[in-house]
Amino acid sequence: MNIYIGNLNYTVDEAKLRKVFEKYGEVTSARIITDKETGESKGYGFVEMKDDDEAKKAIQHLSSSEIDGRHIKVNIAKPRKNFYGGKRS
Repeated sequence: MNIYIGNLNYTVDEAKLRKVFEKYGEVTSARIITDKETGESKGYGFVEMKDDDEAKKAIQHLSSSEIDGRHIKVNIAKPRKNFYGGKRS
C-alpha cells in the first residue's frame, strides 16, 4: 500500500521516514519529494508498505503524530493524475 505523509519537517530524510514506519511492518520504499531545482524537501513524501493491514495500522497510529516538531498528516496515497492528457508512458 502506498501511503502519503504530509507536513513533514524539511529536515526529515528518507532513512528517518523509513525508521518511523518500520515500527508497524515491512517498508518496501520511502521517498521524500524534493524540489527539482534546489533539491530541498517539499515537506511531503510517500512510504510503500508490503502488507495492507500493517499499512493501515501505521496510518491509524501515525496520523496527527509528531516527527521532528511537526504534526504529520498520514493517508492512503491517491493515484497520480495525468495532467498532460493522453496516455502516460
